[in-house]
Amino acid sequence: MNQGNGRFVTVEGIDGAGKTTHLHAIEQAWRDAGREVVRTREPGGTPLAEALREMVLHQPMDALTESLLVFAARRDHLVNVIEPALARGAWVLCDRFTDATFAYQGGGRGFAFGVLTQLEQWVQHGRQPDATILFDLPPEVAAARLRDARMPDRFEAQDTAFFERVRQGYLHRQAADPARFVRIDADQPQDAVAHALIAALRERGLA
Repeated sequence: MNQGNGRFVTVEGIDGAGKTTHLHAIEQAWRDAGREVVRTREPGGTPLAEALREMVLHQPMDALTESLLVFAARRDHLVNVIEPALARGAWVLCDRFTDATFAYQGGGRGFAFGVLTQLEQWVQHGRQPDATILFDLPPEVAAARLRDARMPDRFEAQDTAFFERVRQGYLHRQAADPARFVRIDADQPQDAVAHALIAALRERGLA
């Protein structure tokens, strides 16, 4: 669906998988190559979406409400940031996208995948990332990494069983669209993860 030479790459994984460090590396590599880079996140990326993010992360609510707020934020994000950037040929790097909704609300909360699929169709009109980097990590390892981190939000405070369901939600999405996903084993030293990431991006012409 890209109209220019823009690319849309998303980075996914359970909390504690180490996405942030590697997002910095991808962004810098793209800028060094002379590309216009739009780095953003979900939920978030616009003033409205950031306000909705705060509600989702910190206010108690049921899974349907979470899902509706996340997709409302996504719609605003697509209309005002992602689609305009792709149309002018920018490379968009997004920390989480719809796969996270299927993983967290679908897998973690046990919300109906069918409803999420309908919302995805309504909001995205077929827009999907050109590639999705999935940093896969056992939940118990992620929990150990998060133990000394900042004060956890509503999701980070969940138990290991929740994150195992989230992980399975991600793997379910990967199985349904294997050509889009690049799975990176995040349970290894950072240098090894970085090497695997660079190799995967180069293989897809995204380095």
